[in-house]
Amino acid sequence: MVIDDNFFMDLALAEAWGSQILTYPNPAVGCAVVNNDNELLAVEAHKKSGGPHAEVLALQSAYFKLTNDKKILSLTSSYEIHEYLLKNHNGCFKNCTLHVTLEPCGHEGKTPSCANLISHLGVKRVVIATADESQKAKGGQEIVAASGAKVEFSSLHVRGDALLAPFLKWSDGRFVFFKWAQRLDGTIDGGTISSQESRTLVHKMRDVCDLIVVGGETVRCDRPTLDARLCEGKAPDVLIVSRSKEFDKTIPLFHVPNRKVMIEENFDKLADYRCILIEGGSNMFKLSKNHVDYYLSFVSAKSGGKIRFNNEDDNFELLHVDKISDDILLWMKLK
Repeated sequence: MVIDDNFFMDLALAEAWGSQILTYPNPAVGCAVVNNDNELLAVEAHKKSGGPHAEVLALQSAYFKLTNDKKILSLTSSYEIHEYLLKNHNGCFKNCTLHVTLEPCGHEGKTPSCANLISHLGVKRVVIATADESQKAKGGQEIVAASGAKVEFSSLHVRGDALLAPFLKWSDGRFVFFKWAQRLDGTIDGGTISSQESRTLVHKMRDVCDLIVVGGETVRCDRPTLDARLCEGKAPDVLIVSRSKEFDKTIPLFHVPNRKVMIEENFDKLADYRCILIEGGSNMFKLSKNHVDYYLSFVSAKSGGKIRFNNEDDNFELLHVDKISDDILLWMKLK
């Protein structure tokens, strides 16, 4: 039976987008494991820096489905999972294809080499969306191919490149993304807009980001905290872009421990940070346009409010769409 490579790579890409930013400073990566009967055995994504890579998590889940050996599910570290699979796989992956959004790493860093693991498990095929060009991690495809596995590249490489772009940006300088929430009618005022699940995801992103940028009017009107309390995470530094440096210092964001708050008239401070989240409305959107790489919008399935997000002269390229509770999540870039 012919494996539907694009279908399963699409699943791997979608899974990886769910962890976009959360893996900083690592890339977001997804992996799907499929057998010869086009049966999906597992689809997983790398979740956080230092944790198991997507391939390892997918192989862990697939191994359990193939063997019903529950012991592997209790393992959480990459080294433990690698070691267990190497000792106990017994050839169970010989008819399996891996669809991975990024070439398996060929080096050992915080975690062991995924390419080495795959090469010892007897995997039949590996389909890759994007080659790893970094000097540190490249070479995985050669390691896998040397084991006898067939290595192919996916026709969805453009989408793989879009997924990887934030990692390449922050590795070589900085990545900046702009986030806003709106209702279906475009309004952005009048209280809470997004679901609890969407707000928690944003807090998880704040937890790993280096800097949050916000406008002065947003600070004065909304009196935000801009922390990561919904995931019990850290609060990044804050840059307030404002002509006036006069603020009510009882506003909560000024009282978060272990954070630097800067008030500047421009975006020059962005040069000191690598992963940057800008939050705001139409005015901040226009002011920051020359600095932003990607846009993230949460669209709530409701109406209300009076002030609309006004970016009517801009056209976006849609990179990924997802659903979180009753919200639609859109990753985009300007055309």
